[in-house]
Amino acid sequence: MDVLCQRCAGLDVSKRDAKVCVRVTGPGGRVSVETTTWTAMTNQVRELAQYLLAEHVQLVIIEATSDYWRQFYFLLEDAGLTVELVNARDARNLPGRKTDVSDAAWLAQLGAYGLVRGCFVPPADIRRIRDLTRTRTAITDERSREIQRLEKMLEDSGIKLSSVATDITGASGRAMLEALISGQDDPRVLADLAKTRMRPKIPALIEALTGRFNDHHAFMARLFLDRIDAHTKDLKRVDDRVEELMAPFQGARELLASIPGVSGLVADVIIAETGADMSVFATPGHLASWGGTAPGANESAGRVKSTKTRPGNRYLKRALGTAAMAVSRSQTTYFGAKYRRIKSRRGPMKALVAVEHSILTVVWHLLTTGEVYRDPGPDYFAKRQPARTRARAVKQLEELGYTVTLEPLTHTG
Repeated sequence: MDVLCQRCAGLDVSKRDAKVCVRVTGPGGRVSVETTTWTAMTNQVRELAQYLLAEHVQLVIIEATSDYWRQFYFLLEDAGLTVELVNARDARNLPGRKTDVSDAAWLAQLGAYGLVRGCFVPPADIRRIRDLTRTRTAITDERSREIQRLEKMLEDSGIKLSSVATDITGASGRAMLEALISGQDDPRVLADLAKTRMRPKIPALIEALTGRFNDHHAFMARLFLDRIDAHTKDLKRVDDRVEELMAPFQGARELLASIPGVSGLVADVIIAETGADMSVFATPGHLASWGGTAPGANESAGRVKSTKTRPGNRYLKRALGTAAMAVSRSQTTYFGAKYRRIKSRRGPMKALVAVEHSILTVVWHLLTTGEVYRDPGPDYFAKRQPARTRARAVKQLEELGYTVTLEPLTHTG
């Protein structure tokens, strides 16, 4: 195997320090290895960068360990070194050799022979947006948990509001909860606080709001509502900041929003996770594989084994799942037709992944060409294979006991 990098360094990083192995391949294939230890403090990492520059290191390989790689990656990159971040799964050491020193040597060896692929690390402006979108996801999840805690507390008090109202923190639900906290216990008065579409449900609300809500429940409800309000304010702050940082990517955002099922929030996540620069991904297939929506390849001795999708980027997959679920109900789009077509043969979960794959393919083309999405329509598959569509329709009618005779339509001027 040919050596592709004569001077390569491998870094096995941790929270406190990093083992650094510098591997030098000399004349005749002779290899020299030097391993040192450096702390993770900023000044030490800068000294490490100068040391690697003095050693004329051509490539630095860092294993992606939690968030500890960031300190080393960005400072070494700022110093002018070529740095590659590799997935720990791809750089797994040989069994029986698991030490920090041997891991660093193994990374250097893999880098020297070009046996690892660098992970995608977006530029600084995209990283800021990514931090915000991921934080927004975390706050949204925590807000949902607080609403679930509130609902459980109401169940304890005998208040069955969630059985009637879809959103217990909506305008009607919030008014009823505030009245309960203030001491109002008449179910009819509480139910009369319903607004707009909740008004027809007043009889059911009277039954649902009859319980044993006491001072303790009022204290807990106030606590949960205040926490929900705090999360709502935080989400507003994050949204405002995202809008500010998204200004340079407004064009890409509008292109993505033209895809059925892709909302503004989903478009933000796609831009934050992919970087909006499709030159990083050679083909749509590369993007789909990186995103975890492409089937795997696992064949041995002529047998195709499990082809489940790879883990991929969980934030991107979550956003794509939201878009796929939204568009799967559509009766007027290509994605909806594709979902129903695959669902009938492979089930709903595989159909959703297929729609996610198609959405990512469209994302790649839109961000590459700059063209707005044009939907092929729900009859795309019927028009692509008209003979098969005709035969399927005839077969279904014959199974129902009909004799079918087909005659082409004659168009009169």
